[in-house]
Amino acid sequence: MAAVTLLEAKGLTRRYSGLLAVDDVEFSLEKGEIHAIIGPNGAGKTTLVGMISGRVSPTSGTINFRGEDVTSMSAPERVMAGIVYTFQVTSLFKPLTAAENVRLAVQRRQMTGFAGKLRAGDARVLERVDECLARVGLAGHADRVAAELPYGHQRLLEVAMGLALEPELLILDEPTQGLAPAEIVDFMALVRKVAETATVLIIEHNLKVVLELSERITVMDQGRVIAEGSPDEIERHPAVQRAYLGA
Repeated sequence: MAAVTLLEAKGLTRRYSGLLAVDDVEFSLEKGEIHAIIGPNGAGKTTLVGMISGRVSPTSGTINFRGEDVTSMSAPERVMAGIVYTFQVTSLFKPLTAAENVRLAVQRRQMTGFAGKLRAGDARVLERVDECLARVGLAGHADRVAAELPYGHQRLLEVAMGLALEPELLILDEPTQGLAPAEIVDFMALVRKVAETATVLIIEHNLKVVLELSERITVMDQGRVIAEGSPDEIERHPAVQRAYLGA
């Protein structure tokens, strides 16, 4: 089956005063793939996904999602269009329970203007909350306050909130940071499961995770894309070895 392009960015550039954070980047995502962006600190990875998610406005360039120009869309508008970005640092409502955190995301997804707002106790909301928590392995932690969850479980809760928004594109920023080895294995299994229904874009420093999990990898350095390909191609690429592996 021929690959279907879900997202395509052309000429993406972002300047901060005298700093060129992202420099004329061409980038695309195929529907259903797990795609990683890697590179040294300051390479422009987070700025690039910030522009894709709408949290950062490009200085120039365009972004098309499902064939529609979304360059001028706000971040909340892109969430409703299907682009969901989970943050490098957990962005939970710490005083609320795990279920309450996910419920807020479910209600946001299911809102259609004020008239369509669902009540917190609506059976459809509660069912979806249970489903999302179970999907990330937190079914037994629904009533625990988010702040009291172990860090690894907080990361999983954040993914559950992302899934509650029903993404077509789920962007994960450093998802394995702070996770124990066993938790990383479980997390990779979760990402593969998510990729059955959504495209996954990951920024990740753990190269072992990237090589095992990704189908395509984009390598950035100094705001530019210096390589793109399969894990085998990237691992052997001379420019990648110099910029990222220190070879």
